Amino acid sequence: MKKKIEVFAYANEIMKALGTGILLTTKAEGKINSMTIGWGNLGIVWGKPTFTVFVRENRFTNSQLAKNPEFTINIPYGNFNKKISGFCGTKSGYEVDKIGDLNLTLEPPEIIAVPAIKELPLTLECKIVYKQKHNEHAIGEETKREYYPRDVASNFYGANKDFHTVYYGEIVSAYIIE
Repeated sequence: MKKKIEVFAYANEIMKALGTGILLTTKAEGKINSMTIGWGNLGIVWGKPTFTVFVRENRFTNSQLAKNPEFTINIPYGNFNKKISGFCGTKSGYEVDKIGDLNLTLEPPEIIAVPAIKELPLTLECKIVYKQKHNEHAIGEETKREYYPRDVASNFYGANKDFHTVYYGEIVSAYIIE
């Protein structure tokens, strides 16, 4: 059962959880993948409620979003197993089936094709309304040194040599799985 919510009534919970890691879930060509994110924005763009995510160019999630421009944001609400965000933040969807390996419970979506995850029940269903690759020349030098050092191989876990694509997702449904 799902309890519909007004997303901005939960803004504090969403942004606080983002600081410790929430999941961005995608689905394309029959494969569902979740990635832990710690960067994002909840806001209004073009009069629409949006959640903005930042995905590095070499991530499996980026290839998924290129195939299906929809995603869910899955947020802990109440007790949850922190192993989920740790595993989804350190394993690649190129190599493992995170949903299967963690035995996560998928919940059917309301509007989009990407399911929700019962274990992180506060869910935002999003459709991409805009995307743009970061322009490395528009990023300040201090930020580049901290988040995009050139001495880290791009295939290394925690790789940060590549830049992000920014995805603005219109929130088309918001609910808590009960």
